[in-house]
Parts: sequence; C-alpha cells; structure tokens
Amino acid sequence: MSFYVGREASKLWKRVCTETTIEIKLLAENWKYILGGIICQYIHGLAARVVHYLHRPGPILQDAGFFLLPELGPDKAYISETVFATIFISFVLWTFHPFVMKRKKIYTVLIWCRVLAFLVACQFLRIITFFSTQLPGPNYHCREGSKLARLPCPDSILEVLLINFPKGVIYGCGDLIFSSHMIFSLVFVRTYGKYGTRRFVEYCAWLLVVMQSLLIIASRKHYTVDVIVAWYTVNLIVFCIDKKLPELPDRSSGSASQLLPLSKDNRAKDDTYKLLNGNSVEVQRARNQSSNSKLIEKGGNVVHDGVGNGV
Repeated sequence: MSFYVGREASKLWKRVCTETTIEIKLLAENWKYILGGIICQYIHGLAARVVHYLHRPGPILQDAGFFLLPELGPDKAYISETVFATIFISFVLWTFHPFVMKRKKIYTVLIWCRVLAFLVACQFLRIITFFSTQLPGPNYHCREGSKLARLPCPDSILEVLLINFPKGVIYGCGDLIFSSHMIFSLVFVRTYGKYGTRRFVEYCAWLLVVMQSLLIIASRKHYTVDVIVAWYTVNLIVFCIDKKLPELPDRSSGSASQLLPLSKDNRAKDDTYKLLNGNSVEVQRARNQSSNSKLIEKGGNVVHDGVGNGV
C-alpha cells in the first residue's frame, strides 16, 4: 500500500513540475494580457467607488421582481453571496486542475487570458451604464437613513484610489446597471460550457446561475433590470469576442508537444508529453512494444507467404 501511495505521489509531483514549466513559459509570453486584465479589474473597482460618491438615496423604484419575489431581509442576504462564492471558487479551482489531473483540455494561463478579455469588455460597458444614470440603490445599506448610503467628500485622492477594500467593495452603492455578480457568473459558466468536459457539472452551474439571479433580486441587491440586462449583454459580448479571438489549443489533440521545453533526450521528452496528457509512461511503452510485436508478426507472415508462393 505504501509503495502504491509513494508511486502515485511521485507521478503527481512530476505532473505538477511539468505543468508548472509549461505554464511559466506561457505566462512569459502572455503576461501583458494577464497584467492588463488585472489592472482593468482595479479600474472597475475604482469606478464603482467613485460612483458611490455620486449616489443619492431615494425611494425604491417600482420593480416587478420585488413584487413577485419575497424579500429575504438583511439577515439572509448572505445566501446569494454564498451561491456566488460557490460559482467563483469552483471555477478558479477548475482552471488550475491541469496541475494535478491526468486528463486535461486547457492551459491555465491561456484560459485566464480569455476570461479576462470577456470580463474587461463587460465591465467597460457596465462602467458606462452606471455612470450614465445613477439610480437609488435598493440594498439595505443604500437606503435613506443609512450611514453608508452617502459618502462624504474624500480628504485626499489617496482615499479614493485605495477604494477602502474590502468594505468599500462589499458596501458599494450606485453601481447598479448591470450586475457585476452576473458578469462573473455568466462568463465563468459559459467558459466552462465550452472547455469543460462534464455536462452534468455544466447543467448544475447554469442552475446555480439562475438561482443566483433570483436571490440577488430577493436580497434587494439589484433591481430586476440589472439582472436581465446582464443576462443578454454578457452572453452577447462573450459570443462576439469568442468569435474574434483565436481558438485555444486542445490538449487532447496533441498540440501540447509544441509547448514543451526542448529536451536533449527525445525519449524523456516523449515520456513527459505522455505523462502531461494523462497517460502512464509504462502503459504507453507496453502498448508500443505490443504494437511493434504485432507488426513484426505480420511482417513475418507476409515474407513467409511470399516465399511459399514463389515470389
């Protein structure tokens, strides 16, 4: 038993090291896109912080979703955040599964380049919409009488740039159309739907997104229009950008060999490639020997038949 565990641990360690080497190489080639996407995430948070200074609380607007869905109340507002955290964490873990799993289809760096492109495009449109018209926030901390509904003028530009993370992000007001939670959730689920391998997981993810949409409205964190606009806007943006971007290499098709570092020993390189794509080196060698034996056998039969027929 201990021998088996040690052997599997050794294989896992080799897989992690090999995958790390490949991802570092990809990161060196695509670091500008990753860095640009991260910077844009900060800009999006900064814009949401600035619009909070412009927010003016007022009567809650008439909303069909508020009429149809019962209000959860501030004590149960965590439910929608729990669903969102489940989607977010699950997707992040899935993007890093090539480091430990045998069967893999994606590269972590390349999939995040694509995801960040989707997020940046959606968030750019979101910034335009919530700066165009500031609606009175329906969330409990954004209503009249709440100390967080209006922010006093900042004492310095540094106070604005620091965005009071994480409290300033959690208790923001004014950045309504359209929902940022829905942007992340829809982008993540659509990405998994294209590059994931388990349909059941995809169906469960879509179910969670629908549940989150209803919970956001029931928690009074957004108006119904914020959620509806997110559903068709994000899907259209992802569809259009996905058509423009080059397709990601499929690891199951053997394109991984082009990304492996050069090795002096061709056999070691071939073994590394097989290990990277989830195939045991010993099994592959056994298959190759079996195939060679069959070819030799067939070749011998052909020669024997040829001699017997006087050829």
